[in-house]
Amino acid sequence: MVYDFHNVTLVSAGVSAGGSSRVRKDEPAGGDAVNLGPMPEWNLSDLYSAPDGADLKADFAAAEKRVAAFEAHRGKVAAMDSAAFGAAIAEYEALSELTGKIGSYAQLYQSGDVSNPERGRFYQDTVERLTVMGGQLLFFTLEINRLDDAVLAAKMKHASAAHYEPWIRDLRVMRAHELSDDLEKLFLDKSTTGRTSWVRLFDETLAGMRRKVGDEELTLTAALNRLSDPHPERRKAAAKAIGAALGDKMPLFTLITNVLAKDKAVEDEWRKFPRPVSSRNLANLVEDEVVDALVAAAKGAFADTAHRYYKLKAKWLGKDKLEYWDRNAPLPTAEHRDIPWAEAKSTVREAYAGFSPKLAAIVDDFFNKNWIDAPARPGKASGAFSHGTVPSVHPYILMNYLGSPRDVQTLAHELGHGVHQVLAAPQGALISGTPLTLAETASVFGEMLTFQAILAKETRPAERRALLAGKVEDMLNTVVRQIAFHNFEKQVHDARKDGELSQEQLCDIWMNVQKESLGPAFHFDDEYKYYWTYISHFLHVPFYVYAYAFGDCLVNALYNVYATKAVPGFEQKYLDMLSAGGKLRHKDLLAPFGLDATDPGFWRRGMKTIEGFIDELEKVS
Repeated sequence: MVYDFHNVTLVSAGVSAGGSSRVRKDEPAGGDAVNLGPMPEWNLSDLYSAPDGADLKADFAAAEKRVAAFEAHRGKVAAMDSAAFGAAIAEYEALSELTGKIGSYAQLYQSGDVSNPERGRFYQDTVERLTVMGGQLLFFTLEINRLDDAVLAAKMKHASAAHYEPWIRDLRVMRAHELSDDLEKLFLDKSTTGRTSWVRLFDETLAGMRRKVGDEELTLTAALNRLSDPHPERRKAAAKAIGAALGDKMPLFTLITNVLAKDKAVEDEWRKFPRPVSSRNLANLVEDEVVDALVAAAKGAFADTAHRYYKLKAKWLGKDKLEYWDRNAPLPTAEHRDIPWAEAKSTVREAYAGFSPKLAAIVDDFFNKNWIDAPARPGKASGAFSHGTVPSVHPYILMNYLGSPRDVQTLAHELGHGVHQVLAAPQGALISGTPLTLAETASVFGEMLTFQAILAKETRPAERRALLAGKVEDMLNTVVRQIAFHNFEKQVHDARKDGELSQEQLCDIWMNVQKESLGPAFHFDDEYKYYWTYISHFLHVPFYVYAYAFGDCLVNALYNVYATKAVPGFEQKYLDMLSAGGKLRHKDLLAPFGLDATDPGFWRRGMKTIEGFIDELEKVS
């Protein structure tokens, strides 16, 4: 096994604001960071003391020695009895834990300052050493997948092997798409000088970008935050500066996109995946038809959700049409203030506590034990994410907190990921992880808890309208915007099959999907065509983005069950669902709540929740 440096629940620049993702899914929101009070910065010593620490060196040496010893099983998996098979999987899991701990530290350490060349060098060296070990371990899962079903069933009879049945079940879904040992190792070895390096170049380019906005020189993150500024002239200045900065880098971003799309196409062809999205769906343990139904339901509701809402917003702002930099603008009657970190912390903590004391206790650990890195700093990775690390340690959350209401929701979102990762950890390194579609459940549910708690306390009509509008915008960013991103990816990968794409082709695809999803209420200046370039999920985790829409629609249905008290014992059932990690598939996880994601009508009900909020806004307007 190799540590997957992109298997992180993240909401980076590409998915931050409104990805995992509200301003979390495509751009961070909020004002400039002022008067926010003391904020925590994470302490990575629970992983390792330093990049050159004796503890890290010792674990690296131990991992390499144990991996070399594990190679004694090469060619012998078929001959193992059930007890020996269970023992071998247990050792493989222990190696996954050890290499995962090393890889987590490297990724988190680099995220603290991706512009620092020494950190970049450490990260790359770690990737390369872990990749070598991953190549040495590849044989094990490949040999398991070459076993006939009857032979494998016999090996699973001993309790030590039976424990890993969920991992074996999910491992086998890739069986038809695996290649020979040599080819698998070649793909893995080449990734360090291929895909991983291109993604690193993209990340470092974004982190190093600076642009003059008025008299100030801003990072990309800070400039994106201006798009939620209450002053239209400040939003416009930031939007124009962002467009110019991204336009300057268009040749590079176009090259990276073309290279990585072709790289994916080559691998998909070798593995015989029928569609570019198929490998992601299989990894998410969800059928192509389920994803197609989600996408169709969201697109079918564009007019009744985004188009209708933004027409309302244009009216509130006194405009015939919104400029693209008005999309996340606060309402003119809303209160405009920076929310101190302490207030954000208290708000989110109380919301979790109101639902479950157990969840609140886990949230307290994040706040009290330096598991969060909150301040925005030059060079720091953009956006927000929760990195689950390994079961023996704990997750770490990265944010760029700038005091906006959306930043408070982002905190609630990432803490949802964090508590999910903590609860699932006892399942162990091989079973605790969840597919991306279910990984967004706890995060979006945490946001809904926080929103409803804030709304329940607000009695002023104008502020309630602002809260409702903000929630609708969050949901549109999560569902409509992410499905638009999905459609962009689909069209790009489909078009790339016919040859390298020009800047103009990529920009045209972007503008078409934006106009289709956002509707006729918007006017787009020319530089908006470059805005696809900073959506990092397109490169980090291709076809990730529909997971946000999947999670939001699922949570809409789940929260309705909770709010209507339709299922007795909801809290414990919810905790059980999170604690299951990857032990159960989505159908089994949702069955206790009377929900079924394979029902096409399920997704339409999720969209109806957004429409209901817009109905309420039309009434109060």
